[in-house]
Amino acid sequence: MAGIKVPRTCRLLTLAFAGSIGMTLVILACALPDYGLWWPFFVVLFYVLAPVPTLIARRYNDHSGGSNACMETSIFVTMGLLVSSFGLPIVLARVGTIALGACYLTVAANIVVFATLLGFFLTFDQEDSDYNMW
Repeated sequence: MAGIKVPRTCRLLTLAFAGSIGMTLVILACALPDYGLWWPFFVVLFYVLAPVPTLIARRYNDHSGGSNACMETSIFVTMGLLVSSFGLPIVLARVGTIALGACYLTVAANIVVFATLLGFFLTFDQEDSDYNMW
């Protein structure tokens, strides 16, 4: 069964569904009663900013075969944004700005959304993809 390949459209639908679930969890963390205000929604800024360094570094592609300083710097910045997106709801819950349940929902949303972003980059990293222009 190792030769079975999932169609790209099925992968795209799965990524879209997972992204919707992640954003639903963020909105639930903000909108449920007794969970605080809309402070957990600030993690969406990290969702938008996290793939930007990697996308910029992919444009500057040095095919020399060695380590690429631009790509390593982009990975470092991306990991900083990823850690910050997990740290923000934890700090907000620790300070008392949001409830602990909102922190749990936001951390769960972070896991789902960043897994979706990883799936996006893995899906579109293939050379034979029809969507390789992205």
